[in-house]
Parts: sequence; C-alpha cells; structure tokens
Amino acid sequence: MSASPTMTPAADVVVNNSSERVRGRESSAVLRMSEAEAAEIGVTDLVTSLDGFSADNERVLLNMGPSHPSTHGVLRLMLELSGETVMRSKPVIGYLHTGMEKTGEQLTYLQGGTNVTRMDYASPLFTELAFALATERLLELEIPERATWIRMLMCELNRMSSHLLFMATNGMDLGAVSMMIYGWREREEVLRFFEKVTGLRMNHNYIRPGGVAADLPSGWRDDVLRITELIDPRLDEYDTLLTGQPIWRDRLQGVGVLTADEALALGATGPLLRAAGYAWDLRRNEPYLAYDQLEFDVIVGTHGDCYDRYAIRLNEIRESMRIVSQILALMPSGDYRAQDKKVTPPPRARIDTSMEALIHHFKIFTEGFKVPAGEVYAAVESPRGELGVYLVSDGSSTPYRLHVRAPSFVNLQCLPHLMAGGLIADGVAVISSVDPIMGEVDR
Repeated sequence: MSASPTMTPAADVVVNNSSERVRGRESSAVLRMSEAEAAEIGVTDLVTSLDGFSADNERVLLNMGPSHPSTHGVLRLMLELSGETVMRSKPVIGYLHTGMEKTGEQLTYLQGGTNVTRMDYASPLFTELAFALATERLLELEIPERATWIRMLMCELNRMSSHLLFMATNGMDLGAVSMMIYGWREREEVLRFFEKVTGLRMNHNYIRPGGVAADLPSGWRDDVLRITELIDPRLDEYDTLLTGQPIWRDRLQGVGVLTADEALALGATGPLLRAAGYAWDLRRNEPYLAYDQLEFDVIVGTHGDCYDRYAIRLNEIRESMRIVSQILALMPSGDYRAQDKKVTPPPRARIDTSMEALIHHFKIFTEGFKVPAGEVYAAVESPRGELGVYLVSDGSSTPYRLHVRAPSFVNLQCLPHLMAGGLIADGVAVISSVDPIMGEVDR
C-alpha cells in the first residue's frame, strides 16, 4: 500500500486535548512521540492514556534495533504496532556518530580522502570521488584523461560490489540464505581486484585530488575481464533463484510502495526514486567524468515497491558491466595524476636522489596544499543515490566547512512512509530495500 505523505506538526502530540492527540497520531505515518513521552507513558499504559482505543485494537511501542541484524547496522526504529501491523514508525539514528564532517575540517585536502572514504564503507570510492571533484573545482585543476577513465572503471566496479552486497543481505533478510553465500562470493572477486590496485579491500584513499594514487597494475585488463566473465552467468543464476520465485515475489511485490511524487517530496534518489518510475541518474542527467561518452541505460521500475528496488539493483550490475566493457576498449594512455607541483607530490624514485624532491614531498604531506577561497558542491551517482560534497575554503590547506549530502541519510526518512500499514515482517524487507549504510547516515 502507498503511505500518505501528509505530515502533522509535532505539537499535535503534546497538546492536552486527547482527541487532538489521537488525530495527530492517526494522520501521519511518522511517529511523532518523543523518547521522553514514550518513557513517560510506558508501553502498557499507552492505550489507556488515549481516548478512542479499546482492548480490541491495543497498540504497543516496540524498539527494533539498534542491535538487530536486519536493521543493517546500528539503526533503531520506534514502531507503533497494532498486533503485527506497523501503524507508524520513527527512525532513531546517531549510534555510530563519529563526527567525520567536523574531523574533515581539521585535515588537509590531501588527508581528506582517508576520512570521507570511511563514510559509505560498502562503496567508499564514490565518496572519495565526490570529495576529489569538489577540491579540483576549487583549484580549477584539470586532471589527465587516463585518471578520469580509471576513476570511472573503479567506481563502476565498486557499484557492482555494492549491489552484490545488497543482493546477499537482501536474500539473507528474507530467508534466502543461499543468496548470502553467492552474493558474498562474487563480491569477493571485485574486492580482490581492489586490493591489487589500491592495496586495500575497503576504505582505499585511492581517488585523490589531482587524479588517483597509483596507475593500474600490469595485467589489470585480464583481471577485469575475468571478473565480468565470472559474474555475468551468475546473475542469470540469481534470476533463476529469486526473480521468478513465487515466495520471493510474494514477499516483495506490493510491499513498501513509494510513488514518484512521494519520493521527490522526501528527497529520495537512486534506486528508491528510479523504482517509482522516475528516470533520474546523475551519470546521464548531469554527466561528470566521461559518462557522456558511454552507452548505458537508466533502469526504472513501475510500482515503486521492494521488488522493483531489487530488480533495479540486479540490472544495474549488468549495466555497470556494460560500462566496464566500454572502458576496457577506450582506456587512454598517459599520466594517472596531474603534473601540478603545487598539488602532486614528486615521483617516488626522485626522493632518493633529489633533496628538493624530498623537501617537496615532506611539505605536501605535512602542510598540504592551499586551495583558493570559495565554495563548491560536487555530486556523483553512488549506488544509493545522489552523493554530494559541499566544501567551503578560506584559502588555507584545510576546508573551512565540509558537509556531505549522504543518500542513505536522506533515503532513511522514507522508512515511516514505506512501512506504514505493513506487517513487521514486511518492515525487514523494506529496510533491506532502502539499503542504508549507517556510517554514511551518522557520519
């Protein structure tokens, strides 16, 4: 069912008149009761404290999480239940808060990549890319063509690994345990390639202002071809295992419906928005890097339910493989980073032979490079939607302000509307379909 987007003022739940409180509780999918109010009323006294409720339709407050395997991290949901039906809900966040945006204002622009890469730990290269693009716009720095295409290659492989992780956890959440094993198995192949290129499986600090940290290693083409040739037939196996399976369809079809108007009103992007039939993809609509030179389709759904969100991510893996195949054919030669001495450290080999190169290297990595004063916003299409970095520079080597427009954070506010009127078991399917990363939500 489609939840109503109608919102009520928070004051509706604190007025003294009981009928007004009931009206406020009933007119929205969002639970407006604060934690203090919930504690004051108590679970057993919740019904008797409000007019209009009888013993036949008793409602209780239930906390789901933050220590719960199906909330995809330390997410807490306050649920108002009537039996097993979720009447209203309220996401409670902050249990993983690390202050990364504030920390980023104490780090140089060169060090910033080590910070932002830890926000979305399922697709860290996208946060690195958005931060690098914002910094480069302030610097008015042109990066080599090869660096641009390497970034696209790594990000599309990262999109594949992120969606494969979704396939695994989505299957596990709904009882398809085999899918957890298969999705994890294929994701490992991509992470092994990342480790070969960047030295790390996750949190790479590979995409940096000016280009990338290192060129692709020898044999990288064969490695990428092996990954695509391995994953392609296994996606067909996923189709056989899940897509046409009656139980899988019954668990997902018609569950967690979000219309295009509701998605736009709530600021949802990525698969949530495209599942509602709205074809919005920054790679196509506001091209960055060299995506305007590639052929790929924007996958959209029809009903905006959990099944559409599953199908979109499955087919986006195929589209990413299509993009990767084009990158393999079009990858240019040349430098992998800009040769601007103010931004780029000297080649490693020169450090052992040149005192000037050693001093230059020391100053770049200790003091950083100064960025002209100004403000900028750069956005990329991450596996979860629009990921944007807003930077303000005061002319020093550290950002004056850093803010990240995290798609998981924005998409999470759709949960009350997606869950309203459904069963608590459907709530697990809904959370999984949103695919939130709590490190990105809490930052």
